[in-house]
Amino acid sequence: MTSRPPFRPGGRPGGRPRRRYIPRRKVCAFCVDKIQYIDYKDVGRLRRYLSDRFKIDPRRKTGNCARHQRALSRAIKRARIVALLPLSPDHGRVMA
Repeated sequence: MTSRPPFRPGGRPGGRPRRRYIPRRKVCAFCVDKIQYIDYKDVGRLRRYLSDRFKIDPRRKTGNCARHQRALSRAIKRARIVALLPLSPDHGRVMA
């Protein structure tokens, strides 16, 4: 009967332990720039926080603090109402 190979920590060939992935802590861009009020007319800044399907990106993706994420979503919704930002990906398409 053959014996089992010796135990290797990490389960990788060569016995090197696997390094754990530690994500870098994201910081709120609005706190860094010391922005108190997020203006709904600043479309360039607001568009960075929308996904390709024009959904508002969550805090875990943007790294915003809770206060600025709430203000950001309020500003995006206001910009959508005034038609500065599209509501959906096919909002600007012309149907023939």
